[in-house]
This record gives sequence, C-alpha cells and structure tokens, in this order.
Amino acid sequence: RSIVAAMLPQEIIRKKRDGAPLGEDEIRFMVQGIVDGTIAKAQIGAFAMAVFFRGLSMAERVALTNAMAKSGRVLNWKPLALPGPVLDKHSSGGVGDKVSLILAPIVAACGGYVPMISGRGLGHTGGTLDKLDSIPGYNSRPDIPSFERVVKEAGCAIIGQTADLAPADRRLYAIRDVTATVESIPLITASILSKKIAAGLDGLVMDVKFGSGAFMPVYEHAEALAQSIVTVARGAGLPSNAVLTDMNEVLGRTAGNALEVLESIEALRSGQGEERLMTVTRA
Repeated sequence: RSIVAAMLPQEIIRKKRDGAPLGEDEIRFMVQGIVDGTIAKAQIGAFAMAVFFRGLSMAERVALTNAMAKSGRVLNWKPLALPGPVLDKHSSGGVGDKVSLILAPIVAACGGYVPMISGRGLGHTGGTLDKLDSIPGYNSRPDIPSFERVVKEAGCAIIGQTADLAPADRRLYAIRDVTATVESIPLITASILSKKIAAGLDGLVMDVKFGSGAFMPVYEHAEALAQSIVTVARGAGLPSNAVLTDMNEVLGRTAGNALEVLESIEALRSGQGEERLMTVTRA
C-alpha cells in the first residue's frame, strides 16, 4: 500500500513514454485511477498515447487486461450449476458479419452456455448490438440477474456491456476514442479480453477480420491482433483460439441490421446459409 500511495501518474506516463516496461503494481494503480476518477482525463489520454507509440510487452498486456477485468464485477456461473462449459466468441468487426447471431444458438444446442457481451459498430463495420436493436422490444442491456436467467434457460444471451462489468474499459475507451489511440493492438487486446474475463468464461474463440470490409483492413495487423489476444488470454488463464476471416466481400447475402437478423434466423431454421458465412461459423 505504501508503494502504491507513493506512485504518481505522471511518473508512470513518463516511464512508458520513454519506452521502459511497467510493473504490475503500476498498471493496477493506473487502472484504479481510471475507475475512481483520481487520475485526470488528460493523464489517461497521455498514458494511452504513450502506449500507442511505445507498446506493451505480453506481460504488461496480461497485467492491464487482468486489472481492467477486475475493475468491476466478475460473473461467477458456478452457483447456477450449468451442465456445460461457459463459452464465447468475439469478432473484430466486418460488414455483414452476422456469425454471432448464428453461432451462439448453435453452441447452446450443442450443450454449451454463451453469455455474449457484444458491442456496436466500429467505423463502417456493423455491430451485433445494432443488429439486435432492430428487433422491436429487444432489451440489449438487461440487469445481471435477467442475463444469468436467460443464459441458464436458453443457453445463450447477447447483451451490451453493463455499467459494472469492466468499468475501466468503458472509461478508457471513451478517452481513446477522442485522442486517436483506438488503433493500438495492446489496448484493443485489453479492451476485448477484460470484458470476456469479467464474463467468467471457460473458453473463447476470436474471429479477427481483415480486408476492405473490416475494421482492421491489413492482414498483418489482423494476424498480430489474433496472436496478441490468444497469447494474453492464455496468460490470463482463459483458454483461447483465433480464426482470421477475409472481409474483402460481405459475409453472407445481406448487409444491414434487420436484414442480417432475418438472414441469420433463416440460416438457423434451414441449416442452409451462404457458403462463406457457414464455413466461418462452423470453423
């Protein structure tokens, strides 16, 4: 405690600005300050920019991910005695990407449980929450007890990030968004995985999209993100794998929120979805 009390945000920022590695206690201190408001927005922005240019080692990424995951509530599925593994899939985003809408029910039908905490569109890419919000009456932000009940009863639920799950990520992302530091692989890794670890998962698959219809168009960048997420997830104790998906053309036959929901329902009813879409979903 005495060490943490003696820390100064500006010294940690300076250290990372100059390219030095940060200790786990320093990273926890910064994350706590982001959550409780003791670190100024200007300092958080400076920290994000330092990370953007200097990067983080894999050990630093694991420390940042764990600290952000534990900045709020971490779901515990053991009291529900679910008779199958708690699993999830996350996508980096692409035009016409409707894999989550098809995959979550399929995994549930196979005996898994999918508490999917999803996001909205990034740039020109579509977000799963945006698609679901096209359904009249769909509640994309239920309370946690309702979320847990639906996962247990239906085997899957897709919702948005709640206020008490990884709050450090929500506050850090808002500042990254206005300081041009979104496109940082270490920060993207921590942002995605902090929410997934907070969801109490037993396993995660990451679908990293590349190409003109993706948030991350360059293949090499997508590959680096996939490697980062798998390495950091495993380092944080979450079994993980990744697939890389070409998004130089629309995945499936439709692009547009309501249309994609309808296409997904038809694919689940018939089992006969567009070939590329179903190949990625099965993979």
